Amino acid sequence: MGINRRDLFKLALAGGGAAVLDPSPNVWSSTAAPLDPDRWGMLVDTTRCIGCRNCEWACKEQNQLPSAPLAQFSDAAVFESLRRPDPTSYTVVNRFAGPDGAGRPVYVKVQCMHCDHPACVSVCLVGAFHKEAIGPVEYDAWKCMGCRYCMVACPFQIPAYEYANAFNPVVRKCTFCFERVTREGKLPACAHICPEEVMTFGRRSDLLKAARERIARHPKKYIPHIYGEHEIGGTAWLYLASVPFEQLGFPVLGHTPVNKVNETVQHAIFKHFVPPIALYSFLGAMMWIHRDQDE
Repeated sequence: MGINRRDLFKLALAGGGAAVLDPSPNVWSSTAAPLDPDRWGMLVDTTRCIGCRNCEWACKEQNQLPSAPLAQFSDAAVFESLRRPDPTSYTVVNRFAGPDGAGRPVYVKVQCMHCDHPACVSVCLVGAFHKEAIGPVEYDAWKCMGCRYCMVACPFQIPAYEYANAFNPVVRKCTFCFERVTREGKLPACAHICPEEVMTFGRRSDLLKAARERIARHPKKYIPHIYGEHEIGGTAWLYLASVPFEQLGFPVLGHTPVNKVNETVQHAIFKHFVPPIALYSFLGAMMWIHRDQDE
């Protein structure tokens, strides 16, 4: 038996009224959850990337997004402008100048970073985003109410909204190939297709160790910085580069997780405003019910 919009509205109002009778002190509790010490990670070595964009094509194929034949992804014209992920492209590759602005250019793959303490999770009012203990940040479109707070909160500007979808728009972003890895036992599509082994998928702890070893072995090749190791509390995607990351479009971020700031503000606001909102919801529900009886 289905539920129509009016019934859903009544349930929402009734739920708000119930909060008056039984306000929970943990409604806005911390979203932090224990992380698996063996959680996933992806190490991206930008010094190896040749800009073939095979990863873009594989991502589209895996997620059934609008695409083109693989051969068309070799078109270098796309590098003339900086691109960002969008609802039809969960990952993109951009080109930047090499060390000292000369020599071989640097290509950088961009996608959701799957933060250890994701801002999108902490600001989502309906729990549409959640952090898996094993690593990925997952999204449930059914729960989403379209507020787009996730887009504002993300320090990497990743979540993309389907503005062109007038009837059922959702937020889109990289899924870390969660189903593909967990159910099929395969590598994420982008890592699987990469001809230069730019990406290494594995345990985050192992990848950090490998990254440090590469930097130690080749100090002239890499800058001594693993991007994502500490930024905003750490991310699942880790990067190595030959030039400072701010020159490659990466935001300069501190080590404090963004969600701690978000949740501090939320707690302060909703601690005082949930009761009156719930009261108004309860009164609204009563008015709506009596209106139906009078019709």
